[in-house]
Amino acid sequence: MSEPDGTAELGYEQARDQLIEVVRGLEAGGLSLEESLALWEKGERLAKLCEKHLDGARERIEAALATVEDAPDAASGGDSE
Repeated sequence: MSEPDGTAELGYEQARDQLIEVVRGLEAGGLSLEESLALWEKGERLAKLCEKHLDGARERIEAALATVEDAPDAASGGDSE
């Protein structure tokens, strides 16, 4: 599902940077209620996207660690002298 503002295609760093800008905009105030709500909704989408990226990275790290833990002891080179 693609978001109308293109947030679904963003990488983690891009989404995080846009989320920072959303927070700054909301903190600065001076927006109408509609503008504030639209910005809040965009922030929610960006936060979920960041969480999705972080979850994916966590899964990749856990998979890599499991592979290393399951591998034979490479440090010994397989020799049992």
